[in-house]
Amino acid sequence: MGNDHAASGRDLTRAIADATRSFFAPTSLEDTLRGVTESARSLIPAVDCADILVVRGPKKYQSHAATSELPVRLDAIQEKLGEGPCVDAARTEIFFRCNDFRSDPRWPAFGPAAVEVGVHSSLSFRLYADGNTIGALNLFALTADAFGDDDQELGGVLATHAAVALYAANKTEQFTSALASRDTIGQAKGMLMERFGIDAVQAFDLLARLSQNDNIPVATLAADLVRRGSESSSTR
Repeated sequence: MGNDHAASGRDLTRAIADATRSFFAPTSLEDTLRGVTESARSLIPAVDCADILVVRGPKKYQSHAATSELPVRLDAIQEKLGEGPCVDAARTEIFFRCNDFRSDPRWPAFGPAAVEVGVHSSLSFRLYADGNTIGALNLFALTADAFGDDDQELGGVLATHAAVALYAANKTEQFTSALASRDTIGQAKGMLMERFGIDAVQAFDLLARLSQNDNIPVATLAADLVRRGSESSSTR
């Protein structure tokens, strides 16, 4: 028995190591998140389906890397009702564990809805909080009392990998957006310099003053100037 347990431990360690390598190999974000949810299904026997819920702003919900259509339905139900373990984990707590939706009083509207579609227990782990964007890894089971403490611990490890992937993707998006804004502001400055015979510092000061007077972000104002300049050039 001891040897079997040790072998099982080695297999689990090897599986996690393999999954970790795949998470950080060059790949798309969706492929990385799908690796997390598929690993949850293969490493945690009680998991019948899984997904990653991303919440942007106050009410925008997006389901990613769902292993079946069921988690997407559950996310939609929680969005409609405004309650549920996935939303609560994403917004308030590190994790939520529900042993039986038939008797758990925390979600009086969502609990019966989950049971109606065949789901009786779940684990939800908060992934990260960055501005108004947060998320949760959600693991669902069709049976009650499906998850134990070991499942909860392993789910937390997988959630950490998903959080790293989402954080990195968000930072890349911000960096790309910043580069694009800088380029657009540079173009707008060049147009103002040519039009009014001013230098780069004066051109940026003019943009900043216009931005403040009209309460419009500098990048937005610059993009509008560049667009108008392009339209004027095309009609000549």
